[in-house]
Amino acid sequence: MTPEELSVTVADALKVLVRRGTLAYGGELPERVNLERPKVKDYGDYATNVAMQFGKRVGMVPRDLAELLATELKGSDGVAGVEVAGPGFINITVETAAQGEVARAIVTAGSSYGESRALAGTKVNLEFVSANPTGPVTLASARWAAMGDSLARIIEAQGASVGREYYFNDAGAQIDKFSASLLAAANNESPPEGGYLGDYVADIAAQVVESHPDVLSLPVAQAQEVFRSTGVDMMFREVKSRLQDFGVDFDVYFSERSLHESGAVDAAIERLRTGGLTYQADGAVWLRSTDYGDDKDRVIIRSDGRPTYICSDAAYYLDKRSRGFDKVMIILGADHHGYVGRYRALAAAFGDDPDQSLELVIGQMVNLLRDGEPLRMSKRAGTVLTIDDLVDAIGVDAGRYALVRYANDSTIDIDLDLWARQSSDSPVYYVQYAHARLASIERNAERLGFRPDLAAFDPALLDHEREGDLLRALAEFPSVVATAAELREPHRVARYLEATASAFHKFYDDCRVLPQGDEDVNDIHRARLVLVTATRTVVGRGLALLGVSAPERM
Repeated sequence: MTPEELSVTVADALKVLVRRGTLAYGGELPERVNLERPKVKDYGDYATNVAMQFGKRVGMVPRDLAELLATELKGSDGVAGVEVAGPGFINITVETAAQGEVARAIVTAGSSYGESRALAGTKVNLEFVSANPTGPVTLASARWAAMGDSLARIIEAQGASVGREYYFNDAGAQIDKFSASLLAAANNESPPEGGYLGDYVADIAAQVVESHPDVLSLPVAQAQEVFRSTGVDMMFREVKSRLQDFGVDFDVYFSERSLHESGAVDAAIERLRTGGLTYQADGAVWLRSTDYGDDKDRVIIRSDGRPTYICSDAAYYLDKRSRGFDKVMIILGADHHGYVGRYRALAAAFGDDPDQSLELVIGQMVNLLRDGEPLRMSKRAGTVLTIDDLVDAIGVDAGRYALVRYANDSTIDIDLDLWARQSSDSPVYYVQYAHARLASIERNAERLGFRPDLAAFDPALLDHEREGDLLRALAEFPSVVATAAELREPHRVARYLEATASAFHKFYDDCRVLPQGDEDVNDIHRARLVLVTATRTVVGRGLALLGVSAPERM
């Protein structure tokens, strides 16, 4: 019996009491109730506070309602025992055989276990990273790459269609500074004020000169344009390559410059103007964004006639919506809190409900530690740490896992010494080792001539305490994935995997799966092998949702 099935069983018991007239209630009843795992094992396998939630609604003392529900539940299939505790908690113990059926369900479902159709038919545009193509992928961008890609996988597991999108800002002042820095580097000069430093600038400049040998003989304006067009393209190709090496691919790489060249920016501005949403003051054109919840009105056209960055935002938002996306999600860095109000105001100004069509996720910074001290400088970038610094130190798998293991709104300190260890001290190694050990058991079972056989599987044999702990952990996987998708928190999957790996390692220590010596294969071996396969399925699927490999051998 899965937690989902038990949740429905409890909800059905509540419905029966209402239909029978035992409870006087005309309101809406839930299809399922919330269940929790009691911290004390003596309190059963699961607990619910539904009686305390509904006691007042049905005019009863919660504990009295809990007693009625307990009596009803005692006759339910798969329920071994029910007790009422405290002011109205209901503690439920599941029958061993019913609990063991979780393993069968997982092996039957295979890699689809944990998926649902809750978001089927929903199209989500998920924009993440979106750094200017003026330098290597920074450590902060690496965090959004790992988180965004994992979040896309998790949301897709709930049935949604997700478009992964990278918006590269190839227009504006930063691109001008970058191209000027490239030109200066090619001439062995210092970069302009506010320009870019680092070995990569000299490398890109040299590549531009190699591909355009006469570029330094051109007038400065023309030469800078060559460095802009060619250098930005080279830099962005490197950015894409680094992200792909990190296991992150995008469906669309969208150019800001294209919005200006296509007229989309002008069209967005005109739509705001004709809608009466703008006004003129101090020689500029302003958007009445405070009418839509922003903390202040925003300039959209400067006094010199140039559009501000918010105009590109407006055009880009409209473009995404025109492509049929129901939800526009954007992952932003810690310095973008001020972005939220103005973007929501834009969505509302265009007639959308920002609570439905728009979602902005703000994250925090990442620090790398070595010998307990923070690293400050990148060998190549010169000023900031990059994705290469992380990968070179601990590898792609550990890097991705470390970046998604924590809530996105918390600052991360990654201890490189810890994450590089091939020991249980490293969370990613601990989980991957569990998967490798599970795969090893399956290989050894096959050498002994038996494989997981659901026809011969007797779930009632999985009655050891460690088996029960592992089965309950496996049963929680679908709800963990659903919650991670709903709350946009991939770290929940990582923490779940660590807890499940712990439950498996304890099971492995106390419950022998394979026969030894001349011992014949018996039913308990067969039952435990099904449990092993179910566990490998869940651990492997969880790692896949995080974009981390599930090794067969370590």
